Amino acid sequence: MPVVKIDMWAGRTEEQKEAIIKKVTDAIVETCGCPKEAVTVVIDDIPKENWGSGGEQHSKKFKNIK
Repeated sequence: MPVVKIDMWAGRTEEQKEAIIKKVTDAIVETCGCPKEAVTVVIDDIPKENWGSGGEQHSKKFKNIK
């Protein structure tokens, strides 16, 4: 049973998340040959201020990117 965990910045719509879940599931099914019911996709929304790289918060480093 494949489990795919996606960490991304908060702010995506429910429709965008639905599309991500469907497309990731389809890719796993196509690649692994397992039934789609066996695929689990977990999306964790992480606020930009809780994410950092290079010593800088992403809320400041990427303030113009959603």
